[in-house]
Amino acid sequence: MGADIPRARHLVSETEFRYWAARPERESADDRAGFEDSVRPVLDAGLLDLVTGEHRVHEGIRLVPTPGHTPGHVSVEVESAGERALISGDAIHHPCQIAHPEWTVHADHDPELARRTRVELLGRCADAGTLLIGSHFPSPTAVLVARDGHGFTLTDPNGVQSCWKSA
Repeated sequence: MGADIPRARHLVSETEFRYWAARPERESADDRAGFEDSVRPVLDAGLLDLVTGEHRVHEGIRLVPTPGHTPGHVSVEVESAGERALISGDAIHHPCQIAHPEWTVHADHDPELARRTRVELLGRCADAGTLLIGSHFPSPTAVLVARDGHGFTLTDPNGVQSCWKSA
């Protein structure tokens, strides 16, 4: 099996790549199979670019490190016409984690780092008015985050207050 899009470049966090490449099959056969099926063909085709830190993909598109769920997890920030959105990936799995960033999921590699990353990411979105696009959120997947005392709350972009609010 080869790369599906023959000339596409595939950007991967170097930390993330090294983590998954080093995991032995006996530790996690399913994860290893996913690496071999999805990453190895791109690597073998010479289409994989390893990146570190915040990485500019193109004008207005950046990869932003959001570690915790996995060691080199990144989210994608998009900016255009003075507005900004952040696609969370696995940094936030459910809107309830906006009100409770300390809630983790069983798959978080480093739960404490994942919590700190969520708090930082939510603060960044709240302070800059960045639209948060939750990769795993039910509708509405795109929300605005606001500070709420010591926590955060959300509204949808049309200004409707959500039930996902810290207690």
